[in-house]
Amino acid sequence: MPMSGIQPISTAKGKALHPIPEDEYPDFAIPLARAVAAGKVDRGIALCGSGVEASICANKIAGVRAGLIHDVFSAHQGVEDDDMNVFSLGGNVIGTALAWELIQTFLRARFSGAIRHRRRIGKVSALEIQPVVE
Repeated sequence: MPMSGIQPISTAKGKALHPIPEDEYPDFAIPLARAVAAGKVDRGIALCGSGVEASICANKIAGVRAGLIHDVFSAHQGVEDDDMNVFSLGGNVIGTALAWELIQTFLRARFSGAIRHRRRIGKVSALEIQPVVE
């Protein structure tokens, strides 16, 4: 049963993003992350073989908090405590039934808004505007 409000991010040409063998994960993860950061969508789900690559790409976009998730606890805790807004999943790592359960868990979860969590997110977000110093 599809969840309401889930829709693919479209390309500039108006076509839904459906992977084909010669496509590469940055071609999908980066537009998704930009849409989340711009507020065009509330959350995103990024898929690739391991999930690692999509998570790395998404986290390069300021304002995105992507997590590589393969268990139910992390799927909700990442949102509740860390305000995770992009869920990255490895299609070659887990099966369809678990993937669907994780996606539903992620989408149902809500950020707690606790002061300690807001403070921690603020510290991490500040890194996005700080120059790299050696």
